Amino acid sequence: MAANSLDQAKQAVRTRVWDALTAADAVHDASVHGRIPNFRGAEEAAERLAGLPSWQEASVIKAVPDKAQIPVRARALEEGKTVYMAVPKLATLKPFYLLDPAALTVPPAEAAASRTAAAIAPTVEVDALRPLDLIILGSVAVNRDGARVGKGAGYSDIEFALLTEAGLVTPETLVITTVHPLQITDIPIPTTKHDVSVDLIVTSEETIVCPTPHRPSGICWDDLTAEKIAAIPALAARHFAG
Repeated sequence: MAANSLDQAKQAVRTRVWDALTAADAVHDASVHGRIPNFRGAEEAAERLAGLPSWQEASVIKAVPDKAQIPVRARALEEGKTVYMAVPKLATLKPFYLLDPAALTVPPAEAAASRTAAAIAPTVEVDALRPLDLIILGSVAVNRDGARVGKGAGYSDIEFALLTEAGLVTPETLVITTVHPLQITDIPIPTTKHDVSVDLIVTSEETIVCPTPHRPSGICWDDLTAEKIAAIPALAARHFAG
């Protein structure tokens, strides 16, 4: 599929899900279009996730900064798990916030908010992260095979590629998304070699195990423009070092 056609197909899936969420009053945002949905039931999805053995055994988590995953980040910190969260647009050479539950100066529920994390948490370089047990992604839409789309910027895929090349993502690392049931679609989601699929989908109602999730083996340099590389210092450093 040509790049433009692929982008259009992904956008059609996003629009259909955003429209469905809006029609059902299933989000907290006044307008969900263009966003990772801050869906109603996020707390219940986080509660279901916290009941899984894979969660209970995990000690190090990389989580997105989206509002819908605040309950997941808060739960992790409350349970003493280390949480890494990306700096917006990966715009600094140290592109991850380190939320160490032993070093928090505010309650976990406050620290889990991205704005608070940005104010209180140190930033760390990719190579300073500990190996990851779980990676929590936000999604606009996902299907039961594990294919997903975010809002289209591609930062989750770039983060995953950077972490993979640094040896921080192992075959045992689980990739999970929490979503509203309406975000699970039967529409085919086109994917490319750099798109990250998920191992588990968790809603307030069910946990779905995805059969054959795709994981890129590293950074797909050919798919990145010079402007994108230059805008992400951690990418640029690896590109020019190589």
